Amino acid sequence: MEPLAPNAALVIIDMQQGMNNPTLGRRNNPDAELHMQQLLGTWRQSQRPVVHVRHLSRTPGSVFWPGQPGCEFQAELAPLKHEHVLEKNVPDAFAATGLERWLHMRAIRQLVIVGVITNNSVESTARSAGNLGFEVIVAGDACYTFDQTDLFGRLWPAEDVHTLSLSNLAMDYARVIETAEILAGT
Repeated sequence: MEPLAPNAALVIIDMQQGMNNPTLGRRNNPDAELHMQQLLGTWRQSQRPVVHVRHLSRTPGSVFWPGQPGCEFQAELAPLKHEHVLEKNVPDAFAATGLERWLHMRAIRQLVIVGVITNNSVESTARSAGNLGFEVIVAGDACYTFDQTDLFGRLWPAEDVHTLSLSNLAMDYARVIETAEILAGT
């Protein structure tokens, strides 16, 4: 991989305590948080911009309902005071949040996206970023999802849901690569 831009932004999506709630079901990629922490450490060391995205649900009882512990960032991935925190109410981190303007004001054109869940907030954010003309990289091994039942009642393993979502992104919206390759370009 060619070297990353000096101001490439790391966008960490929805790494909140609620993601550990057992009601969400079985997940894939148990090493995802470790890969996110490696990327975050490297971004901090190189003083590149970091954007922490927090989902605030509009649905009472959600693990992301404001004021509940599930809404708080996971300690290992919590933002530092100078890092940008963005709050959203829908899966797409660009929808009505000012993220596009924030990036443009800093002349940031390259994004590395990590977080959860692959087929929801990660995918919708990466699609929007690609559609808006950003150069998007998704660290496939720094994302995860959960088992999902489709409209016909078939249960799809999280591994399959994850792979299909990343494949969708790789078609037109983003480069999907592993953390080690991204770190090699920093």
